[in-house]
Amino acid sequence: MSFATRRAAITSISALSAAAAALSYHANQTSKPKTMLPSYEATFSVPLECDACINDIKGALSKLDGITSTTFSLPHRLVSITSTTPPSTLISTIQSTGRDAILRGSGNPNSAAVCILEIPPSSTSPSPPNTNPQKSKSKYDSPVRGLARLITLSEKLTLLDMTLTAVPKGRYTVSVRRTGDISHGKASLGSIYTGDDGDREGELGVVSIDEQGRGSLVAEIGWRVWELVGRGICVERIAGASAVGDESGKGPAEVVGVVARSAGVWENEKVVCGCSGKTVWEEREEMVARGVL
Repeated sequence: MSFATRRAAITSISALSAAAAALSYHANQTSKPKTMLPSYEATFSVPLECDACINDIKGALSKLDGITSTTFSLPHRLVSITSTTPPSTLISTIQSTGRDAILRGSGNPNSAAVCILEIPPSSTSPSPPNTNPQKSKSKYDSPVRGLARLITLSEKLTLLDMTLTAVPKGRYTVSVRRTGDISHGKASLGSIYTGDDGDREGELGVVSIDEQGRGSLVAEIGWRVWELVGRGICVERIAGASAVGDESGKGPAEVVGVVARSAGVWENEKVVCGCSGKTVWEEREEMVARGVL
């Protein structure tokens, strides 16, 4: 596939993703009073080549609500955005210009976290090796089914930005669980966690999965990020909800993950991973293949 064709494909898909994410975000806000949310800063690695790249991205971002400021660094290929917009929407918007984007850091130090959502280990079995190089990988080859990002906006207010993929169509509840033991799914995660004093909302919301197995949830939750680190998150199908799209029974009824601290803005300056020796772009390709992004 030529570069031009690949870029056109990325632009088309990302434009749709950005629109869907924005609609989902606003849909989640309709039942709440209109208040000015605190903004946060996020940095992204973007393959910037020239001023035209910057102008393209500026134009795309200008169509979003909640953008306070943008800063570009051509030498370091970095974009810094201060906004109230979910990271997934910012990434999709940048990708709609035909350029990739990697979130490098968000929020203040110790105020951001991430949770990789996957089928519980007890529900999966090792896939047989693919001995046919012509055979493409199935979306079910990896246990990973999504990603949740958490960014503290203010005292007791955190932005939850969750995306799911390759999950059977239906409605699912999202909840915080008492432990971080995902070995047997919700059974080992324990009960819904409402904080040490029982004054937090342990049920974070409901996410709807479409026919393509995709869904997203953006919400403002009454937690501090550090209270969630080490806890589990469980995404569980609501009893009686449709499971259309569950191919050969492979689709999960629940996906789980453990909340882990992630880099704040300007805390992650690596270009090459010290452990694997891979660049951030090679790592991203790996994450995409696993279904994390």
